[in-house]
Amino acid sequence: MPARKRPETVDEYIAAAPKAAQKKLLEMRGCLREIAPGAKEAIKWGVPAFFFKRILFTFAARKDHVGFYPTPSAVEAFSSDLADFKTGKSSIQFPLEKALPLPLIRKIAAFRVRAVNENDAKWM
Repeated sequence: MPARKRPETVDEYIAAAPKAAQKKLLEMRGCLREIAPGAKEAIKWGVPAFFFKRILFTFAARKDHVGFYPTPSAVEAFSSDLADFKTGKSSIQFPLEKALPLPLIRKIAAFRVRAVNENDAKWM
């Protein structure tokens, strides 16, 4: 069996994702586009990324969740808001069976956009 071709665009990534995750990925993408309308989209490290000057954030489909990767400083800044979600140093997991918390995602994304625009904040 031939190896699956790696997606080269965000559209290809979403189309290749498990059906259960596709709607959430589209919602996440739309939400992030609202917050970073001037940012470009690309595949970085095999997942969708938004960048402007630097990478702002990435997101990805996983087996049972959609991952959002806004950097350690953003996860730390919103740690109390994220108490109901599984987090890592720079990651947040949103379970597929629950609605995405779009207002919270917008706040975190806006924090990251401000950090890059105002302070030229690094990715990690």
